[in-house]
Amino acid sequence: MIYKKENGLAVVILNRPKAFNALSEELIDELNQVLTLLEEDADVRALILTGSRKVFAAGGDVSGMIEANTLDIYYYGNKIHKAFDRLEDLPFPTIAAINGPALGGGCEIAMCCDFRIAGECSVFGQPEISLGIMPGAGGTQRLAKLIGVSRAKEMIFLGANINAIQALEMGLVNQIVADDIVFDEAKAMAAKLMAKPAVALRFAKEAINTGINKDLITGKGVEKAKFAMAFSTHDQKEGMKAFIEKRAPEFKHN
Repeated sequence: MIYKKENGLAVVILNRPKAFNALSEELIDELNQVLTLLEEDADVRALILTGSRKVFAAGGDVSGMIEANTLDIYYYGNKIHKAFDRLEDLPFPTIAAINGPALGGGCEIAMCCDFRIAGECSVFGQPEISLGIMPGAGGTQRLAKLIGVSRAKEMIFLGANINAIQALEMGLVNQIVADDIVFDEAKAMAAKLMAKPAVALRFAKEAINTGINKDLITGKGVEKAKFAMAFSTHDQKEGMKAFIEKRAPEFKHN
């Protein structure tokens, strides 16, 4: 795994080229190390998660699981769920820039990001059923919430892959672009997000993530609290003052 940061934009690159970026236990350990850096770095304003120009991540590391027993998989599953939950809960916008296959665990880690920008030749799927198993890194839950229960069952039960156009139509991805500009488009989106007030973005993300995973009353309670808390920030005063004065705001992200 490769980690870079420049001007508030963090980039994490899945980097197991010989294994098509399969999500091994070692890679998950590296992801957890990077997540700790991201959680502790107040200067990070957005994240792009990507793979190579030919493959995002082709799934879990089957060679490392074939002889595993139930207890082995339980501990591995616990580790990967914790890592993916940490990725989903990062306090700033996250974008998956996807080229080529995003299958199994690759699809699951992409769904942890706030946005997914896909190349024209990208492919998505949860093919675990064909291996005699099922998605085990959040796929049964996040996919159903993103594209609906019936569509998720179709993908998971049949184990059939879908192309970028189908993924866009279902709501699995936000945007399709030419393969050679996927990362550039992700950077452009990140730049737009980084221009917005960071604290308000964080509050909005927390409210949405809470609401989608809990009941309506709990979600609305978080929304009301975060809405009120935004009025303690400099950027709320600046944003509203700029609106009244008909000028562009100058946010300080505090």
